[in-house]
Amino acid sequence: QVQLVESGGGLVQAGGSLRLSCAASGGTFTNYAMGWFRQAPGKEHEFVAAISWSGGSTYYVASVKGRFTISRDNAKNTVYLQMNSLKPEDTAVYYCAAYIGIMVVTTKDSYDYWGQGTKVTVSS
Repeated sequence: QVQLVESGGGLVQAGGSLRLSCAASGGTFTNYAMGWFRQAPGKEHEFVAAISWSGGSTYYVASVKGRFTISRDNAKNTVYLQMNSLKPEDTAVYYCAAYIGIMVVTTKDSYDYWGQGTKVTVSS
C-alpha cells in the first residue's frame, strides 16, 4: 500500500509561483508512474501532468504547458510540480497520484493511489 502526502499549496498572486511536493511511502517508488490532477470548486478532476517512472517522459494538459514542470527525485521518493505564471483559473485542490506501471497515463481511473490534496489559491 502506497501513501502519498502532498505539500506546498497556498495563496499566491497571479503571476506568482509555487512548488508542490508529493512524498511517497510504503512501496517501491520506481514501480510507479506519477501524476498530478486538480479539482476546482464545482468541477471534475482534471489531469494536469504526468511523469514516467524514470522521469524520462512527461506529459501536460495544454492549459499548463510551458508554465508547469513535473519532475521526480527517485532517491527521495518525491514528485514535484513547479508552477510558474500562475493564473486565477489554476485555483484548485491539487492531488498527486501513483500508477503501477512505467508509462505516462492521463486518465484518472488508471491511477491506483491518491493523496489527500493540497489547496492552491491564485488571487487576481
